[in-house]
Amino acid sequence: QVQLVESGGGLVQPGGSLRLSCAASGFTFSRYDMNWYRQAPGKERELVATITKTGGATNYADSVKGRFTISRDNTKNTLYLQMNSLKPEDTAVYYCKADVLMTYGIRRYWGQGTQVTVSS
Repeated sequence: QVQLVESGGGLVQPGGSLRLSCAASGFTFSRYDMNWYRQAPGKERELVATITKTGGATNYADSVKGRFTISRDNTKNTLYLQMNSLKPEDTAVYYCKADVLMTYGIRRYWGQGTQVTVSS
């Protein structure tokens, strides 16, 4: 079955860096665009970054442009999010997401999330 497992979250001081990973299994990872989302307490889940299936194109929310970098390794079925110059407002649970074509249609899959806390 499809599984997405995030890791790499933690507590970091403002200005620090973290690298999140999302290990994918149960589907042909290299055939799908992938996304990172985040959800802060009391707020709706928001799209952070998108990467195409080959990694040839990326897109970012304005709030993270220039600070975050999404990437992927299709040989390892893994998605990454490098987060630099972190701010307290980046505090959230971060999720990876895939929309996978099944025999009955497209189904959306989420990982369990990894907590990122930016605080001094």
